[in-house]
Amino acid sequence: MNPSKTAQVMSILVKDGIVRSKDLREMGIHQEYLRLLSNQGQIVRSGRGIYTLPDRDLTENQSLIEASIRVPHGIICLLSALRFHNLTTQNPFEVWQAIAQDARPPKDDLIPLRIVYMSEKTRTSGIETHLIANIPVPIFNVPKTVADCFKYRNKIGHDVALEALRDCWRERRCTMDELWHYAKICRVTNVMRPYLESLTLI
Repeated sequence: MNPSKTAQVMSILVKDGIVRSKDLREMGIHQEYLRLLSNQGQIVRSGRGIYTLPDRDLTENQSLIEASIRVPHGIICLLSALRFHNLTTQNPFEVWQAIAQDARPPKDDLIPLRIVYMSEKTRTSGIETHLIANIPVPIFNVPKTVADCFKYRNKIGHDVALEALRDCWRERRCTMDELWHYAKICRVTNVMRPYLESLTLI
């Protein structure tokens, strides 16, 4: 074993808090180094191909990283997106992800996930890619997330959708045109109309 490569793995973990075996392979570092460090108790496997330091609790954003690596075709949505955008007091223990209607969810339970199936147009609209620890994580933007909350209000609660709408408007996180745009895509214009109209009176 090459001590410099072991040190390189640990350096990445100290800096980013998480490392993927895929990234190490691209850097020419064999997976055996991860196995060795894991056996020594210096790192822990927290997901498929995902390793962290044993004394480091996963932050909310690191759980989003894990979910995005585990389900690369998934988009962070609803409660997890609201939490990321600081638009809710909810603290979901599951990571909410949107996937295509004909896609298969992961079979294992390495990461607590809440899968939401969306149509192609709904799933591919309003996506932002955020770099978290240098790993791209797709997340629905603020107005799309608010519209999704009204569409899936039976899953997350009508009060959560209203809270998200009021907070994003009060903090000027999006425009009325953006909210209407995504309300149309999500087919919830009739549901959102009275609340959107009331905002213009504030």
